Amino acid sequence: MTIAVLGATGGQGGAVVEALLNAGHRVRAVVRNPAAARARPLIAAGVDVVPGEMTDAVSLAAAFRGATAAYALTTPFQDGLEAEIAQGTAIIEAAARASLPHLVMASVASADRHTGIPHFETKARIEQALSETDLPATVVAPTYFYDNALGALQEVAAGEITMALPADTPLQQVSRLDLGRVVAAIVADPGRWIGRRIEIAGDDPTPAQMARAVAAAAGGPVTFRSIPLELVRQTSPDMAAMFAYLTESGYHVDLAALRADFPGISWLSFADWAEQQTWPVPGR
Repeated sequence: MTIAVLGATGGQGGAVVEALLNAGHRVRAVVRNPAAARARPLIAAGVDVVPGEMTDAVSLAAAFRGATAAYALTTPFQDGLEAEIAQGTAIIEAAARASLPHLVMASVASADRHTGIPHFETKARIEQALSETDLPATVVAPTYFYDNALGALQEVAAGEITMALPADTPLQQVSRLDLGRVVAAIVADPGRWIGRRIEIAGDDPTPAQMARAVAAAAGGPVTFRSIPLELVRQTSPDMAAMFAYLTESGYHVDLAALRADFPGISWLSFADWAEQQTWPVPGR
């Protein structure tokens, strides 16, 4: 099978590419500029790199043609919320133009719960638009990513992890690579998964447990410090809305049912994931 992947040079798309290659699939990476430096590792790994613009249905349709399936994601974090809607619209149109046999669309867990979180609501709108077509599609909706912890290595070096959550609030999360493994399983069995929405989580540690896991992996003391929501709201009302939701409600992934659906995935715990990462030694 040939699987087209949007966002293949990013963290999430790159993890999907890795999982698909490990599963023995041919991968076609759809990138803005195939000649860019970020595309070179994909080419070296044997990936077919083709051009495609996230908001241009014509270029995306050309990239999708001949593929067995496509993995598509959208993001508001570069060009804003309306740009994310435009991306989703273009992806759906491109899949229809190309008569794509199977579209796997990335969303976010709880997007269907009317959370009011801006970047959840844009994904909900895209999901709704997709549901109004007759495209053969599956929605995958991951929770928070373990990998977000790698964005604060300076904090770890100083001996702490911060987040706008109480220390004892469980947070459902997943490794990007496990998301990729789910996608690989879905495209291998389209008859089972077309028409379904799958929320994905691998573990539900509290922030305090996350700090202990990172401390064990980093080889030094790491403590958790809760950031007031108001401070987050001053810089990002979107992120503040998300952390308020995660504090008051949280994701609702049925972990046992997910494991039963995907018995071939070992599912990394946060602690096992942390042990595999490279951390600065706290205090040095």
